[in-house]
Amino acid sequence: MPKTFFITGIGTEVGKTIVSAIVTEAMQADYWKPIQAGDLHHSDTHKIQKLVKNDQSVFHKNAYALHTPMSPHAAAEIDGIRIDLKEIKRPETDRELVIEGAGGLLVPLNEKEKIADLISKEDVVILVSRHYLGSINHTLLSIENLKNRGFEKIGVIFSGAEHPTTEEAIKIHGEIKVIGRIEEEPYFDEMVISEYAEKFRKRLCEM
Repeated sequence: MPKTFFITGIGTEVGKTIVSAIVTEAMQADYWKPIQAGDLHHSDTHKIQKLVKNDQSVFHKNAYALHTPMSPHAAAEIDGIRIDLKEIKRPETDRELVIEGAGGLLVPLNEKEKIADLISKEDVVILVSRHYLGSINHTLLSIENLKNRGFEKIGVIFSGAEHPTTEEAIKIHGEIKVIGRIEEEPYFDEMVISEYAEKFRKRLCEM
């Protein structure tokens, strides 16, 4: 049965879209960003399409395309709408599916629900962690939240320059599977994404 990979992060700008491109390429999966807030003409879906080179992946339409680059609940309010989870229906596909979240797990969608409420118990959750002062705490809090919600298939991908003590602390205290690390590359294009896809494929299949 095809897997669904839900890509989330410990915050904004930690590398979720690059990881989404790598997983999409590695698994020749479909890609879906349920909620896009801002940059509608240069959205994450557009970026993924440029980075993925296989001809199997299908890029599905956002459930919500909001005009302001803010937290989804605030961007929706500016657009005069309310995000309703009943309107966020996963696309039907026979392939693996990569779903990219917005921000972190507890980013609000409306007055009650958060990004974490979009994740299914059957999903493979990939948490993207990037080193900065406080990132150990943010990563471990995210892992704890996922585990408390009953998610069992959780992996982490580190993004950016290597910080061995940080990564080791997260491995030990998070008790989580590490899929790999993405270096601080000078640029990302189809070839770089493809190289990481080859590198991570086996571990992704094992999740």
